[in-house]
Amino acid sequence: MREYINELLKRKDLLVYLVKSGLKAEHRNSYLGYFWWLLDPLLNVVIYYFLIGVLLGRGGDDFAVFLVIGLVGWRWINTTVNTSAKSITKYSSIINQVYLPKSIFPLAMTATQTFNFLFGLIIIAIFLLVFQVTPGWQVVYLPLIILVQLLFLVAISLFVAYICVFVRDIDNILGHILRIFFYGSAIIFNRDFGQYSWIFDINPVAVIIYSYRSVLLWHESPPFFSLSIIAITSIVAILLLIRYYSRNEHKIIKAL
Repeated sequence: MREYINELLKRKDLLVYLVKSGLKAEHRNSYLGYFWWLLDPLLNVVIYYFLIGVLLGRGGDDFAVFLVIGLVGWRWINTTVNTSAKSITKYSSIINQVYLPKSIFPLAMTATQTFNFLFGLIIIAIFLLVFQVTPGWQVVYLPLIILVQLLFLVAISLFVAYICVFVRDIDNILGHILRIFFYGSAIIFNRDFGQYSWIFDINPVAVIIYSYRSVLLWHESPPFFSLSIIAITSIVAILLLIRYYSRNEHKIIKAL
């Protein structure tokens, strides 16, 4: 495993190249390019605000800010999982010709979407300014929440990328699984569901979204205990998955 990690470190130039090429390819045929990371959550906010805030008459104060924080955080998760699922099969022609640590591909996809997520933070900042919402001193915890989400996404990316090599149908099922997590993570509504609120307490996605809203909107400290569990579990999962990759990469080549 140590040799495998060293091999990954040696390939850091390739990782940078994959991230750059991924960013260019993602917006190659788009006129607006990276601005879609600004426009996409904005359009979603308009839609959900109209449906929930106007038609249903629910949402409460600062509902637009509430929505944009959840949707930007969710978009990072959604795009990372979807692109990582295809990351290894996408580069099958290269993998069959040259030896490369296969885990570098989901790692590159995660890094690419992390870079895109930074554009989403701009739209959150704009909403905070427009609706005159000033975060409290708890905003200093924002980098910590981002780090926890990044660790969580790295673990998920490594897992789905490996599974999708052998079970291609998982790629089709992922859309439905992500939809369940979307509605089960309080992205577009409050998590106060009485006796069913425990679902959000054990859902890592809901915990992460709640943490963003705590420090940016509600002037509260994030749930450190829950975040620490997510971080520790993610780190352990990453190490185990890297170890598994190092021992089973020959199976990936045969499957491709």
